[in-house]
Amino acid sequence: MSLNPLPPTLDALRRRAAACTACDLYKRATQTVFGEGPGRASIVIVGEQPGHEEDLAGRPFVGPADRLLDQTLALTGLERRRVYITNAVKHFKWKADAGGKRRIHERPRQEEVEACHPWFEQELWLIRPSALICLGVTAASAVLRRRVTIRDERGQTLLSPQGIRTYVTVHPSAILRIPDRDAREAELRRLAGDLRQAARGLRRAFGTSRKK
Repeated sequence: MSLNPLPPTLDALRRRAAACTACDLYKRATQTVFGEGPGRASIVIVGEQPGHEEDLAGRPFVGPADRLLDQTLALTGLERRRVYITNAVKHFKWKADAGGKRRIHERPRQEEVEACHPWFEQELWLIRPSALICLGVTAASAVLRRRVTIRDERGQTLLSPQGIRTYVTVHPSAILRIPDRDAREAELRRLAGDLRQAARGLRRAFGTSRKK
């Protein structure tokens, strides 16, 4: 899929993405769920794909995972309104539950991630962020363009193919699925620590730039 000529703004890119048929996911999704946030955000947070509630609302990170992310951002001193939030895949992939009444998240295939990648690349080109935070393996692999594990990459400062500082952590929805309360709270603290690391790295980078 070619995006030439390049859309001049995020709003123009969002309108173009609304008609995307680059893979079959659009056939069962309610709509394209594009990213949202400041057009010159220093930090871009990348998730895997929209869920059921995001698909209906047309916005990324709404519902329980959104509330957990907002809570964690608040713990680190980052404000949601100052970051841009998007997904590696912009249509909801799902299967029906046994009763056929609920839509259950399915992980996107690699070809589906690849079909959506040009939209993400253009988001980065227009925003020009200083740091990327990847929530989950699918998002991290899509951003870094290689196979990734949370265990190996977490806590490191990596570089994306575009030369952007990149941090890898868990997706908030994974924390919500932890049944044990103590374990869930411990993982929430680790997520907050990962976001705090990204914020510190950004501040150090800006401080270095100002001294030069």
